[in-house]
Amino acid sequence: MITGKLIIITAPSGSGKTTLVKRLLASSEKLEFSISACTRNPRNGEIHGKDYYFYDEDTFRKLIAEDAFVEWEMVYTGKYYGTLKSEMQRIWDAGKSPLVDIDVMGALVVRDKYPGNCLTIFIEAPSIDELRRRLIARGTETEQTLEERVNKAIHELTVAPNFDHVIINDDLDRAEAELSKIVESFLLN
Repeated sequence: MITGKLIIITAPSGSGKTTLVKRLLASSEKLEFSISACTRNPRNGEIHGKDYYFYDEDTFRKLIAEDAFVEWEMVYTGKYYGTLKSEMQRIWDAGKSPLVDIDVMGALVVRDKYPGNCLTIFIEAPSIDELRRRLIARGTETEQTLEERVNKAIHELTVAPNFDHVIINDDLDRAEAELSKIVESFLLN
């Protein structure tokens, strides 16, 4: 397997990571989005093979058995997510750096598998109250999943110091500028 540089961006749900990742990808020709695999249902407008590889649980488990993942995890009850080895290789073969947008624990696993090749960035909402407000505004959460995500976020904040950079997303344009500067500097070295 040929490896190159790798950017890992992670955050608790509701921190604005997806918006920042989309902006970063639009501004850099050196990066390509590493499409994750998952077992959750697509959200409105999400496309298989573009936003995620959407698999049923049996197919996902078969891929686990075939050692097809760099990392995988049951992130929420019954909801598996993973980073496919073939996806990472596809991007390196194209002469680009994968931008991996994954959950916090998965990010640490990928970082440990590619020491020296990756940059890890943790995106944080300015507060738990703001994170809760953003999750409610999405309109995709039940009361149970909202509490699950908020409790998970509280835990994830405790591991933020394990990442190369922490960006507080209290102002989207400022956070985007900070993210772009960090990534471009890493890619140039």
